[in-house]
Amino acid sequence: MSTEHEHVRELLAAWAVGALLPADERRVPSHLAECESCAAEAQRLRETVRLLDGHHRADGGAAGAAAGHPTQPGGASRTDGPASVLALALRSRPAAARVAPYAAPYAGAVSGLRALLRELTDRGAWGTPVVHDWDVHGTVAHLIAADEPLARRLGLGIRVPDVRSAEEASWEEAWTARTADVIAYEHGRDPEQTLTTWAEQAKALLAAPEARDPELAAHATMLMGVRLPVADHFVVRAFETWIHTDDIGRALGVAVPPPPAAHLAQLVRLAVRILGLALGPDAPPVLFALAGGDADAQWVLGSEDEPVRAELVLDPVDFCLLVGGRYAPEEVPRGATGDAAAVQLVLERAASLAWL
Repeated sequence: MSTEHEHVRELLAAWAVGALLPADERRVPSHLAECESCAAEAQRLRETVRLLDGHHRADGGAAGAAAGHPTQPGGASRTDGPASVLALALRSRPAAARVAPYAAPYAGAVSGLRALLRELTDRGAWGTPVVHDWDVHGTVAHLIAADEPLARRLGLGIRVPDVRSAEEASWEEAWTARTADVIAYEHGRDPEQTLTTWAEQAKALLAAPEARDPELAAHATMLMGVRLPVADHFVVRAFETWIHTDDIGRALGVAVPPPPAAHLAQLVRLAVRILGLALGPDAPPVLFALAGGDADAQWVLGSEDEPVRAELVLDPVDFCLLVGGRYAPEEVPRGATGDAAAVQLVLERAASLAWL
C-alpha cells in the first residue's frame, strides 16, 4: 500500500468526528473519492459517530450487539448490562479537539469516559468497586495520577498537591506512592470535583502544542519506565483511559464499545512494538496476527534468524485487554498452531507489560 493510503487511513477517525487539521481537510475527501476500502471504513466510522451522538438504530435493537463486540474476560458479552454506553449522554459531549492523528485516540477515549461519568446521577454509584481496590471515584483519581507524567513532561504542572518530598526511588515505587496519594486526596473531595480535575488535565494535554505538532511530538522521553516519542505516550494515555472506561462500564453494567478501528489499530501497533522489544531478538519466532486483520496486521515476534515456530491469532480487543492486564495468558481466546511453549512465552510476556 502507498504511503498516502496509510496516512489517510490513520486520519479517518479524525475525519469522522470533524477533527481534521486544516492541511488535511481537502486531502482526505480526495482520497476517499478514489479508494473504495477507505471510503467503506470512513462510512463505518461516521455511522459510529452518529451512534455515539445518540442517534439510535431505527429498529430499536441494541447498537452494541449490532456492532458485534467481542466477549469480555469470563465469557460475558461486552454488550451485557442494563444499558449501552451508546445510549448515554454522548450527545452532550463537546466538539472534538483538532489534534494530530497520534493524539486522536486519546481525545476519543477522554470523550467516551466523560460521557459515561456524566450519567452517574446516583451518587452512590461512585463508590462501586471497579478494579484493584479502587471504586469509580478512585479509578478516576488514578487516571489523574496516570496522566501526570506526560503533563509534567509537557510543562503543564500538576493539579493535585504533591505531599511527599522528592526521594530517590524507582519509577515503580514513585508511581505507586503518587497514585496512592492522589486517590487519598481525591477521596476527600466531591466526585464531581475529581471528574473536573481529570477532565481539565486531559483538556490541557490535548491543547498542548505536542498534541498538534508531529515534529515536537517526535522527541523521545522516558515516562512510566518506557522511552518512547511523545506521540506514542499520547497513544499510551488513550490505551489506559479506554481500559479504565471499560473497567468502570463493566462495574456499572454498562457496555463500553472498543475504540474506533483506526484508533484501535494505533493501540495495537504500539503494543506489538513494545511486546517485540520485551521479547527481544532471541525469543523463538512466532507469527502474530489479528483476527479479521489484513496482511498488514501481522508481525514476526522474536528472532529474525530462525524459521517461524508457531502462529498466534488474537482478536485485537482481546490482545489489548491481555496487554492491559484484563486477561490471564491462559484465558485469552486465541488461535494457535505450532510450538506451544513459544506461543505461551508471547502471551506471558504480553501480560507482563500491564502497568494499568
